[in-house]
Amino acid sequence: MDFIVDYYFNWGIIKDSFDVVLDGFVFTIKLSIVSGVLSLIWGLVLAVLRQLPGRALAPVRWITIGYIDVFRGIPALLVLFLVSGFLAAGQTDGTIPEWLGLPTWFGQPTWFWYGVIGLTLTYGAYMAEVYRAGIEAVPGGQMEAARSIGMSHGQAMRFVIVPQAVRTVIPPLLNDFIALMKDTSLVFAIGGAEVIDAGFDIQSDTFNGSAFILGAVFYLLITIPLARLVDVLITRQQEKTRRGGEPADSTETRPPSTPPGMVGA
Repeated sequence: MDFIVDYYFNWGIIKDSFDVVLDGFVFTIKLSIVSGVLSLIWGLVLAVLRQLPGRALAPVRWITIGYIDVFRGIPALLVLFLVSGFLAAGQTDGTIPEWLGLPTWFGQPTWFWYGVIGLTLTYGAYMAEVYRAGIEAVPGGQMEAARSIGMSHGQAMRFVIVPQAVRTVIPPLLNDFIALMKDTSLVFAIGGAEVIDAGFDIQSDTFNGSAFILGAVFYLLITIPLARLVDVLITRQQEKTRRGGEPADSTETRPPSTPPGMVGA
């Protein structure tokens, strides 16, 4: 028991490694935010493409469905290896320019952008399915009403359908963001200097896992409040749904009116 406590909760090592692990976690936060925002945008694009009407646009729908199925079926770690390997080899071979093969945009290291691209490709597919569920939950009469007043399909999606859909899918999108944030740890496998890499280096030097516990605490400080926020949003949606299906309070306490012709009966 003493060994377990010392291995995972050595306060001296935690104190000495705090700044190093925190620096790694800052990269984790930046990677999560950039990948999360891009995944939200890419997922919405995919969801809209999947809803395109007409036989002429059927190939676009099929390609989109195929993309979503493929990237939901491949492990995120494998996607990261495929992205980083292709971009690095492509720029070496001269197939793609160096600025794209070895990106250092906005002063961030190359591994950071490999992680952003891989996570966006993967989680964009997951979020596309969430958006699709929200879009299909909007009553069909909304689209018909929008088209009846002269809107095109694109305008109806932009101004009527998508705004309603997004409001209903915020909780599951936050769930996907939590999962994305945890999967940023996979960037360690392609040389990412984030919180897992920091913990691994300290463990290799000290033969102690306390730095990993510190990293886990940093993750929990973000993911637990987000999870509780999801619970609150779901509860609010359920309350709105119940209120929408129940009679208003003013009518519940109102005495029944006397039918015509029954006065004085």
